[in-house]
Amino acid sequence: MTRFNRITDIPGIRVGHAEDARIASGVTALIFERPFACAVDVRGGGPGTRETDLLDPASTVQAVDALFLSGGSAFGLDAGAGVVAALREAGRGFAVGEARVPIVPGAILFDLLNGGDKAWGRFPPYRDLGYAAAIGAAGEAFALGSVGAGFGARTANLKGGLGSASGAVPGLAAQVGALVAVNAFGRVTMGEGPHFWAAPFERDGEFGGLGLPPTVPEDVVSWPRHALPGANTTLAVVATDAALTKAQAKRLAVVAQDGLARAIHPAHTPLDGDVVFAVATGAVPLADPITDLARLGAAAAETLARAVALGVHSATRLPCLDLPAWRELHGRD
Repeated sequence: MTRFNRITDIPGIRVGHAEDARIASGVTALIFERPFACAVDVRGGGPGTRETDLLDPASTVQAVDALFLSGGSAFGLDAGAGVVAALREAGRGFAVGEARVPIVPGAILFDLLNGGDKAWGRFPPYRDLGYAAAIGAAGEAFALGSVGAGFGARTANLKGGLGSASGAVPGLAAQVGALVAVNAFGRVTMGEGPHFWAAPFERDGEFGGLGLPPTVPEDVVSWPRHALPGANTTLAVVATDAALTKAQAKRLAVVAQDGLARAIHPAHTPLDGDVVFAVATGAVPLADPITDLARLGAAAAETLARAVALGVHSATRLPCLDLPAWRELHGRD
C-alpha cells in the first residue's frame, strides 16, 4: 500500500532537490541506502547521460549508489560530480583496493532556452546543485512540480515539472514507484485541452480527476508548434522492491518506457532525449522470473504515466518561461 504516492514508498530510496531560480534550472538526486541493481533504456534521439555504459548487464559493477537527473543540457552532467562528492564524504562507493568510488549514473534535459540567466562563466553551478541535492535527500516525502530537475522544464503547451507516483503490483507482493522530470517536445494533455493522456490510470483524483473528455478534441494529436532538435527530454526512474538482476532491470526499463508513450504525445522523438532508469532493491523474490517480471513492467509503465501527469499538474508557472499556453489546467493565467 502506498504511503506518500512517491518513489520513496520503495524502502531504501531517498530523494533530494536543489534548484537556482536565477538560472531557472535544477537537479534531483536519488540516494540509495546501499547499492542497488540498476539498468537504463534510452529511446530519445538526443540523450545526454553519465556512466550509463556500466549499467550494461555484462559490465563489472553490479549495483549503483545513486542516480541524478539534471537540467542544463551537457553542462548539467557536472551534477554527477557533486553527488559523487557527497557520497564519498559519507564513505560510500565501489571498493577498488583501499579506494572507494561512488557509482552515480545520471542524465540531463535541455532547459537552456527557458529565459533563465545562463551566463554562469567558466564554472556552471550544477556540481554544487548536485551536492546540495544529495545532501538534502532525506525522509520519504518530497516536493513535486517546479522543483529539482523539473524546475525549468516545459512541455509543448504547459509548464513541465517533477512528478512521482507509486503503487502495488497486482498479483505480487512487490510494489513499484516512479519519478520523472517532464521536459517534453510533446503534450501531456489531449491537444490544448485540460485532459491528461494518462487519465485512464489516475488514482483518487491525484491530477485533477477530470478523466477523459466527453468527446475527442479535434486537435487531439495536433503537432506541437515549436521544434528545435535536442531542446527537450523526459528523464525517468522506475523502482521496485523486487529482486532483479541487471538483465531483468533492463527489461523493466524497456517496458516502463511505455509509460512515457501513454502520457506524452509524441514521445521518443529525435527532438527528445528520453531516458528511463530501472532500480531494484532486492527485498521481494520473484516466484516466476518471466511472468512476474511482465507484471512488474506493466505496473511500472502505468505508474510512470501517472507520475508524468502529476509532474505537470503540480508545476507552477515561472515568470522567465515563455509558454504557448497556460489555461484550463490550473484555471489561471
